[in-house]
Amino acid sequence: MNSESRIAVLCDELTTTWYEQIPLSKAMAVELVSFENDVLTVAAELEPNINLHGTGFAGSLYAINALCGWSMVHLQLKLRELEGSIVLADGRISYSRPARERIVAVCDFGEQVGALDTLAETGKARFTLTSTIASGGKPAATFEGDYAVLRPRDN
Repeated sequence: MNSESRIAVLCDELTTTWYEQIPLSKAMAVELVSFENDVLTVAAELEPNINLHGTGFAGSLYAINALCGWSMVHLQLKLRELEGSIVLADGRISYSRPARERIVAVCDFGEQVGALDTLAETGKARFTLTSTIASGGKPAATFEGDYAVLRPRDN
């Protein structure tokens, strides 16, 4: 299987994992848009994530950003054939402006490859990823999450 086909399969498997294991993702109608060059883009329509002001609900923006980061870690592990439990150890979000359109979160894996090398060596890793939702071409919500990965022990 070529690299492009493998990524497509991993993305399909990830979407299935969201809807079966993380029910909130289905309720928010989250979908995977693309995964290319270590950049993951996920999206959700505004309607199921709307607040009383007609803009993106802050909790939805947080959840979509956090899921985008978690999903990035998940895909990176799968690409490297590494096993591990992923948790969001800490998360911080800054809301800059209302989200008035389709919610699109983007996460770049960036310089985190070394953290996965640590996982292979020590069985654990922790690193920070940033995911951003824009509205009108400007940042609306920027999330910084500390993700921890623990490799299962051999029995």
